[in-house]
Amino acid sequence: MTLPAPATVACIKWGTPFGPEYVNRLYSGVRRNLACPVRFVCMTEDARGLHPDIEVIDLAVEPFAEPMGEALKVANRQGAMRKVSLFRRGVIPDLQGPVLGFDLDVVITGGLDELLDLAPGDVVMRHDWVEARKGRPTGHGSVFRFDPAVHGFLYDDLAAQPYGEVEAARGSEQRYTSHKAMENGVFTYIPEDWVVSFKYDCNPFPRNYLHEARLPERAKVVCFHGRPKMPEAIAGYHKSLIRYARPTHWLQDHWVDRARADLGDRWA
Repeated sequence: MTLPAPATVACIKWGTPFGPEYVNRLYSGVRRNLACPVRFVCMTEDARGLHPDIEVIDLAVEPFAEPMGEALKVANRQGAMRKVSLFRRGVIPDLQGPVLGFDLDVVITGGLDELLDLAPGDVVMRHDWVEARKGRPTGHGSVFRFDPAVHGFLYDDLAAQPYGEVEAARGSEQRYTSHKAMENGVFTYIPEDWVVSFKYDCNPFPRNYLHEARLPERAKVVCFHGRPKMPEAIAGYHKSLIRYARPTHWLQDHWVDRARADLGDRWA
């Protein structure tokens, strides 16, 4: 009997905004929601507290970091292009096939197999919520799938002209990634009900004052871009009139309780 090949899933963690529990809970959510084995990779400069089954690769220091950083200063987007390091061929050793990538401020709530298999050969991202409302074509960077062997231009073009590419993307990694893939004819949007926003889809104003945030039935991933983040939404968030949230019980279940049942209290 031939076992299915593992799916490669990656994230990047740098600095102190997110602790190791964010990586561990993401790992648990992924492996509980994929039918195939999972190779989970985290690019970081600090692996303390990560589950031993998570494969760690060093946080890259790119040779074009200085001009890229100068352009990001102008755009007031410090660190926003760091994720591009994941696109370099060979950065994930012995990689076979595509990579499914996640930001750390997401929660897995449904099966990921369809997302992994969507539009083979394309870069896939969800349409950014704000850009979609304005009728503009830009992907959102919280969930993305790519293949360095096929989409090496995502790294190579930035490495060749870091200041110009960052300036053209106005300092936005998600704008750079999605527009570059569109220019090369290899881009597909993830269905909007698969990847949802906590603040726009689960807890919209003014419904948020009357009801607890809902979990849409077909949601596979819930994104916590902006505020509140997951711990704030679980506890209840009162620091914004528009983003007010009652305590979110399903989030405690999906993000914390199921991960602890899977990995143990030490890791989640």
